[in-house]
Amino acid sequence: MTGSAMDPGGMDAGGMNAGGAASADTGADTGAERGIDTVAVAAVTYDRHEELAQLLRSLAAQSAPIATVALVDSGTKPATAVVDAAAGSIHYLRSEANLGGAGGFAFAILAAIASGARWIWLMDDDGHPEDERCLAELLRAAHEHDLDIVSPLVAATSDPTRLSFNFRIHGLLTNDRAKLEPMGYLPGMVHFFNGALVRADVFAKIGLPDMKFFIRGDEVDFLARVRKAGLRYGTLATVAVRHPATWSEMKPIFGGFITPVIPEGDFKRFSYFRNRAYLARKYRNLRWFGADVIGFPYWFLTQRDIKGLRAWFAAYSAGLRGTGFGPPPSS
Repeated sequence: MTGSAMDPGGMDAGGMNAGGAASADTGADTGAERGIDTVAVAAVTYDRHEELAQLLRSLAAQSAPIATVALVDSGTKPATAVVDAAAGSIHYLRSEANLGGAGGFAFAILAAIASGARWIWLMDDDGHPEDERCLAELLRAAHEHDLDIVSPLVAATSDPTRLSFNFRIHGLLTNDRAKLEPMGYLPGMVHFFNGALVRADVFAKIGLPDMKFFIRGDEVDFLARVRKAGLRYGTLATVAVRHPATWSEMKPIFGGFITPVIPEGDFKRFSYFRNRAYLARKYRNLRWFGADVIGFPYWFLTQRDIKGLRAWFAAYSAGLRGTGFGPPPSS
């Protein structure tokens, strides 16, 4: 995979769409029916109480109404105090098992769908809508462009003029927000799962995030299923959510032609490398595989990191075999 491979940017920023809200009787809505749209947020959290409080404040401030927030908490310290202090209807779902991002989103999405909402707005706890018009504008764009999934830009918390994840425009990677905003609507592009607005019936068509991935890669797999199903998706570049950037993980080589992503921490690295290999095999994508078997060894060898190279090979080969999945280590 080229670009920031396991991030959607490494998938040429293809994405999800929030489309015309589906009617229970006809399976299709028109813009005239916007007034009966209902939105539920599916959110996950893990020991980020300050960031979670910011997220809940930003959701409560939205100009478009939110019916409920389905919040899955897999952290070591329950976020009950944050939830109790927040405004709005919050369905707090405590998990004593660490479900990871993939399992947490699957749980939260099911709870959000069970509320009867027509749209599901996906949020991670370390991100938040940039302003109060974000949801309203996403709904407007979904109807205007007849989308199944629509995403805002994901702007870096530390520098909102740049994007947290790269977009590939005309074959070139960029995180310069100013280059994208004038375009308005970007068809066929998305970044999961930060702020994507998804029509609820999408999950009935293609399923939930696969908890097998735990972290890193569930968004790429979900996007591949969206594409296979022929769903309509895009990004609205005039609104954004804020999210910490992952620039430090990106290691451009060969003039940026390939950008290996090297996460921090052994478990994150193992999960990322394993999941990349598994996805390259699952979708028979020789481009991803070729970029990986060249890019990762080259980067580790230039860093003289033989230990890192061995760890990459062990994780990547496990992914190619379809092994190495399971609960995270207790540490």
